[in-house]
This record gives sequence, C-alpha cells and structure tokens, in this order.
Amino acid sequence: MSTAPRLTALDALHRSLGATMTDFAGWDMPLRYASEREEHNAVRTRAGLFDLSHMGEITVTGPEAAAFLSYALVGNIATVGNGRARYTMIVQEDGGIVDDLIVYRLGETEYMVVANAGNAQIVLDALTERVGGFDAEVRDDRDAYALLAVQGPESPAIMKAVTDADLDGLKYYAGLPGTVAGVPALIARTGYTGEDGFELFVAPEHAEALWQALTEAGAPHGLIPCGLSCRDTLRLEAGMPLYGHELTTALTPFDAGLGRVVKFEKEGDFIGREALKAAAERAETAPPRKLVGLIAEGRRVPRAGFPVVADGKVIGEVTSGAPSPTLGKPIAMAYVDAAFAAPGTEGVGVDIRGTHEPYEVVALPFYKRQK
Repeated sequence: MSTAPRLTALDALHRSLGATMTDFAGWDMPLRYASEREEHNAVRTRAGLFDLSHMGEITVTGPEAAAFLSYALVGNIATVGNGRARYTMIVQEDGGIVDDLIVYRLGETEYMVVANAGNAQIVLDALTERVGGFDAEVRDDRDAYALLAVQGPESPAIMKAVTDADLDGLKYYAGLPGTVAGVPALIARTGYTGEDGFELFVAPEHAEALWQALTEAGAPHGLIPCGLSCRDTLRLEAGMPLYGHELTTALTPFDAGLGRVVKFEKEGDFIGREALKAAAERAETAPPRKLVGLIAEGRRVPRAGFPVVADGKVIGEVTSGAPSPTLGKPIAMAYVDAAFAAPGTEGVGVDIRGTHEPYEVVALPFYKRQK
C-alpha cells in the first residue's frame, strides 16, 4: 500500500504558481515552475527562491551533545563555534556513508543536524541508537521547520531589504537567529548551488508570508521561484555530491574523495574509526576508483548508471549527468579507475545506449563562482 506524499507548508502556493510537482523522497515538491534553464540561469546571474522544507532537522541538546555528535559522526563537532556550521557525514561501522549532513551549533549545548530528505528517518534512528550512555537528547524536529533558500549573486541585496541582521558579518557556513520580514528565523549562509546564498529555517506557519515577502523584495533583482530540477544541475556544475548518486553505503568518505571530513585526531572513539583508517590507507596507496568530471564533446546526455569506457573496456560508471546550462554542454560526474582519472586523459567515453560518446576528463568542480 503506497502512502500519499507529504506536503510542505508552501504546497498550495507552489500549485498557484503553476509548478510541476513531483514525488521526491516521500514529499510532493516543485520540480520546476516554467523553464529549468531559466531557473538555473537566474541563480547563476541573479537569484532564485527555493522551498527545501523536505530536509530533515534533528535537534541534539544536553551537556554532552558535542561529545555525542563527535562519537556518532565522522567530524569533530566539539570544535564547531557557537553560530557556526559544519559539513560532515554519518557512517556505518564498516565506514559506508549513511548520509552527508550539516551540523549547526545553535547554543552552548544545542545543535541542529540537517539530513537529506530521503535519509532523515535513517539518520534519526541511528542517532537515537547511538546516544545511549551520553548525557544528551535527540529530538525529531522535522515538523518544527519550513526551510526556504535564496541563492545567487543578488541574494545579499535581497536579504538586506527584509532583515536588519548582520549579514556582512555572517560568514559562509555560519548561522544566526534573526527576524526576516517580521518572521523569526535561523539565517544560515549555506546552500547547494555553488553560489552565495542563505537558507532560512522558520516555523511552518510563517513560510508563506516569508515566501511572499522575499518574492516582493527580490522582484527588482530578478529573483524567480526555482524547483528541484535546476537545483540538481546547479549542484552538479558545482561538483557537489548527491546522496544515492556520488555517496552510498557502498562507499566510504575516502572512496568519494571526501576524506577531509573525517577527523581521526579528535578525542575519543567514533563510529567507523577502524574501517575508515583502513579506507584512508587504501585511498593513499591503491585507490580503486576516483570521482572525476566528464565534459561531452557531442550533444548526447549521460545519465546515472551509464558505463564509462576506454580501449573497449568498462573503466567506471556515471553517477550524475545532465546538460549544463552554464557550459552549454552535457556534463557528468563519474567514478573511474584511478589510471584514467587524471584531467586530460585521452580515449575516455561514455556508453550511451551502445554508442561510445567521447568525453573529456576534468577536475571538479565544473563551475566556481567569482568571489
């Protein structure tokens, strides 16, 4: 028996704007409002407004909250300053990635863990299971928040029109409590587009008023509503991994080229430490495959699961692929055998329905914004 998808607080508003809706991780979410390319380009050159209320917020409080999170996750949460955020991961005992996360430190003994929508329950269950023995509490706060994001080069100007919070002093990967258009919010300088931007955590009952206020403030700056489709091409151009594609339980952070998030030097033990030490050594000496960027020489678009080939042999697999509005060519991320991972390696192609289409191997990301 299938269950109906969950609705965000902005569901009626999305429909009134003519959004094409899709079931994403059990939520009914806007895929696009009009043109995916137009939405993508708006974020790259002006600004876009997203509903991200499907993300999973989990609050961790208590005197040993930091020690617990450092044990449960691969990062050193004890060193996260008040009002700062950190990108990290939660792994299995064998080092396989359960999810990638952002952890915000909201107070002396209060943290918010933000999980991907499809993994939120799994992460909640894992944290609840791991908290035993720590003076800390894990709380499911998924229903307590709606999440809106303003992304793009015009986002600071738009936000300054609706808040007197110190945005200039708000660094990347930091958050501060404030009021936005009269609505209490956690204002975070984070995002998943490769652009400057803000994510706004608010009570669901305030989401519609905030969306409307941001739409009005953004109109002179060319802001438009944006769906999940352009969010995917934006993050792909920025070389940002997506769980279920570049990150899975079959891969460790070191396999994914993200070993930097694992902090072996932190105090105490943590879940997956021994397996990750072995994975770190393998990655140094004989990495099986590496994550690379691929740019098409032709027009055919690669998709997740397509084989990467060289000399008539399969040497890897595409994890994400799409037309790149910014580059004007199809692009992909793929795991390939280490011998073929160097940028400029010749003779690499993607098997697209039986035809080996030529691709250029490049370093990630494909796109980096001008600071």
